[in-house]
Amino acid sequence: MYFGFKDITIKYGKNLVVEDVDIDFPKGKTTTIIGSNGCGKSSLLKTIPRVVVPEKGEVIFCHKSIRKYNPKDLAKRIAYLPQVHQSPSDIDVKTLISYGRYPHKKFTGGLTKKDRAVIEETIDITGLKHLSNRILTTLSGGERQRAWIAMIICQQPEILVLDEPITYLDIGYQLEVMELIKSLGERLNITIVMVLHDINLAARYSHHLISIENHHVHMQGSPRSMMNEEHLNKIFRIGAQVYEDEKNNCPFIIPERAAD
Repeated sequence: MYFGFKDITIKYGKNLVVEDVDIDFPKGKTTTIIGSNGCGKSSLLKTIPRVVVPEKGEVIFCHKSIRKYNPKDLAKRIAYLPQVHQSPSDIDVKTLISYGRYPHKKFTGGLTKKDRAVIEETIDITGLKHLSNRILTTLSGGERQRAWIAMIICQQPEILVLDEPITYLDIGYQLEVMELIKSLGERLNITIVMVLHDINLAARYSHHLISIENHHVHMQGSPRSMMNEEHLNKIFRIGAQVYEDEKNNCPFIIPERAAD
């Protein structure tokens, strides 16, 4: 297995969150985990930086448990952005992005010539050149999220893990951030794993979808295979019509009602 979950069980006290979850994320593709609120999507992602320690099972990277890696070495290869993140109020965009070089720094060294070159390249490919000297608190929500994504891209990871990267953003910024994620995946040829609530955006921007229901993986496959009335009823308890978005070559749904 290149990257994924092997037999993961998570409990909070006596409350079972997920049980015996096995997921093998396809290399170089974008995979989105979907499911109803509280089904364990974010908890699964939090096992990657070990914010959540599973009761059983392992996160696997390159055929071995991530517990066998040095944390700093692992951070060079897997970047994780949580749903909620904080920074000093007076920090500027370029400084935030530079924090992504931390896993590559020597114990007593500052930024090297290579580090500075990577920072400048990251600013360029994430479209932040005109904002690089702005203080984070003066930016819009979408601009701040772009800066945070740039920070973890500056780690130069093989794998990008994003927990609900468009939460609290309006639809315009949601699309902007999702387009950025898509372009980075294609340009850098990295593996992306996300949690999203919006199933239409998940279908539009993912190669692979995985649904969690009743503590287990319920179904996984291409967006087209996953977007059907029976599955939507089972996972989200809604009735919906499924249509084809010919412009973006993906399915989309129009919810009709809560399922009986």
